[in-house]
Amino acid sequence: MSQHPVRAAVFPVAGRGTRFLPVTKSVPKEVLPIVDRPCIEYVVTEAVAAGIEQIVFVTAEGKDALVDYFRPNHDLEAYLEATGKNVALSQIQEVVRMAEVIAVRQDLALGLGHAVLQAKEAVGDQDFAVLLGDDIIDAERPAIGQLMEGRRDGQAVVALMEVPRADTRKYGVCAGTMLSPTRMAVEAMVEKPLPENAPSNFAIVGRYILPADTWSRLEATQAGAGGEIQLTDAIAQLAAQGRVIGQVFDGERFDTGNVVGLLRASLHFALKRPDLKDAVQGLIHEMASR
Repeated sequence: MSQHPVRAAVFPVAGRGTRFLPVTKSVPKEVLPIVDRPCIEYVVTEAVAAGIEQIVFVTAEGKDALVDYFRPNHDLEAYLEATGKNVALSQIQEVVRMAEVIAVRQDLALGLGHAVLQAKEAVGDQDFAVLLGDDIIDAERPAIGQLMEGRRDGQAVVALMEVPRADTRKYGVCAGTMLSPTRMAVEAMVEKPLPENAPSNFAIVGRYILPADTWSRLEATQAGAGGEIQLTDAIAQLAAQGRVIGQVFDGERFDTGNVVGLLRASLHFALKRPDLKDAVQGLIHEMASR
């Protein structure tokens, strides 16, 4: 089975984060913390663990703090070294060493497909990954790496998650032929179908592996509803050619694009920390007993 490694990943992070106003008036939603690390670090860590070497952030005005987090801060490093704060120094240097980071701008919000297209020059003519920063996935094996397994060159793979039939109206849903209990040959995608009209209960979540010819398809894609260029329109063209696989990932997904989802993720990861677990359990018990 022919396969070249996927080494570049696109992170569309130009969104305004209006669900978290007023804090996102000046703070990018992607750097809101889960415990003591920003949301986006969890997703970048996943990508790097799967072998990604180049991170391309598609940003907008007001997102400088997000990009700066992954770049050296020599003044801070000098201060930490001078004051003997070696653990903190090691932590921030580890973040900087993760991967090559490139930032490009999306000056107009014209849809997810348009955002991804802004990374074309940085990524070049190679297959690439797309990871959405709102979707945090806690898994023993990186979720984006699971999509790479068994994939052929030129093939697209989208992450799937089984959802209750009543929830299909919240997601893009795939239709196709099941090749195994966790793998689908995708034939079509339906955006937010009513439960009675949904072709399945396999929903697309924010992980994609896309072939290099996706660029030309995005360039030729016409703006749809709301004047936006949709990534799913380009993927649908590949599906019509039998080139899209849906892979159900093994892991727990957290939607941190809303306040409750971010709180849930924070509690989940805090409870996994030996240094925090007992204290957090105590706080939960205390608050619940009020």
